[in-house]
Amino acid sequence: MSSAPEHVQRKIINGLTVERALAWDADFEHWAHKNQLPPPDNGWSTWLMMAGRGFGKTRAGAEWIFKLGNARPKVRIALAGATIAEARSIMVEGVSGLLAVAKRYRRKLIWEPSRNRLKWPNGSQAELFSGDSADGLRGPEHDFAWADELAKWRQPEETWMNLQFSLRAGSRPRALITTTPKPLQLIHGIMDHPRTITTRGRTSDNINLDERVIEVLTDTYGGTRLGAQELDGVLLTDVEGALWTREMIEKCRLVRPLSPGPSLAMGRGEFERVVIGVDPPASAGENADACGIVVCGSRGEDLFVLEDATARGLSPEGWANRVAAAAARWNTHLVVAEANNGGAMVESVLKAADTGLSVRLVHASRGKCARAEPIALKFERGKAWFLGEFPELEAELGGMVAGGDYMGPGRSPDRADAMVWAMTVLSTTRSGLPRVTRL
Repeated sequence: MSSAPEHVQRKIINGLTVERALAWDADFEHWAHKNQLPPPDNGWSTWLMMAGRGFGKTRAGAEWIFKLGNARPKVRIALAGATIAEARSIMVEGVSGLLAVAKRYRRKLIWEPSRNRLKWPNGSQAELFSGDSADGLRGPEHDFAWADELAKWRQPEETWMNLQFSLRAGSRPRALITTTPKPLQLIHGIMDHPRTITTRGRTSDNINLDERVIEVLTDTYGGTRLGAQELDGVLLTDVEGALWTREMIEKCRLVRPLSPGPSLAMGRGEFERVVIGVDPPASAGENADACGIVVCGSRGEDLFVLEDATARGLSPEGWANRVAAAAARWNTHLVVAEANNGGAMVESVLKAADTGLSVRLVHASRGKCARAEPIALKFERGKAWFLGEFPELEAELGGMVAGGDYMGPGRSPDRADAMVWAMTVLSTTRSGLPRVTRL
């Protein structure tokens, strides 16, 4: 049909009955791009579909899940979106979601929005989960899973891990990930796994998109790194204009003793000053932002990242105790927090917890990325170091763009901001060591 002349195509289509035409239109495999179809049955456990916006990732995911649920009774499926709201509006209720796909096949699924559950007539069911709440996936067992826009999840590592543990039902559990690519360590790890099959696609591959839309997007973003990521589905190593590139991070990581100079063997007594940076969440609860807690130290003109003690889902008293414990480990009493972003709350909570810590409130006159630039320059000049590996912190640093917005994992660089405040204080205040001044 696709290779036939247009007049032959029209003749065939005009000769179809309405019922046959609808059935043909619903047959996704006839119209899908080859990378929208499940890989051959060769033992894969994870299907990673990384593609540009508008490629048809949602339709492909919904088609795969619908057919799995329809194939045999009592199948258990996990649908994990960036949030519960997005899982509902995109994966279930969206124009390419499961309800729409079922309608195309003239099947009716029972949607229970109050229970975030979708049922097939044969007893199969799908339950919604959120990348905001990893603990929601503890306990249940699933035959299959569909993870949508994993790069947007607030707790990607924890949620993916729990989702993997839940895939323990049936003879061959499998998972599909549909996502626009972002340079996350988790995605690289999933790609490198021997039982992962990766398929890719471009926005322009979708034959259902208006050619004028594709033309405008290509004219606007073609040839740029953003276009490569968002339109062509290319997984970029570094965000364009990133203040911290992967190469720079690795260059500033201390992995062996230096002579003379610092090393991983340095203990807490090796530093002239130690400061704990705190970026408090604006709200409490399991869906709140993390409380960024990063310990930094100085020796001479060199600055060091010592520990990432960031916490999520704790009450104010909980993260206050976490800050106090970090202070005890590193023998310091100084905590720095942003005054106009919950800093006053940090001070009052730490005082109420009777931690004995001194809180220094700082005022932000610029955005997070702008105030991170001087600290990034110190790393670039070999004046700041990572004393070990800090994957989550490094991922956030890699998303901070010079003169731009945050482009990393999660909605806010909580860890990175805490580190920047701590290093800013260390680089602009004296060490406290005795000095001689000529009068």
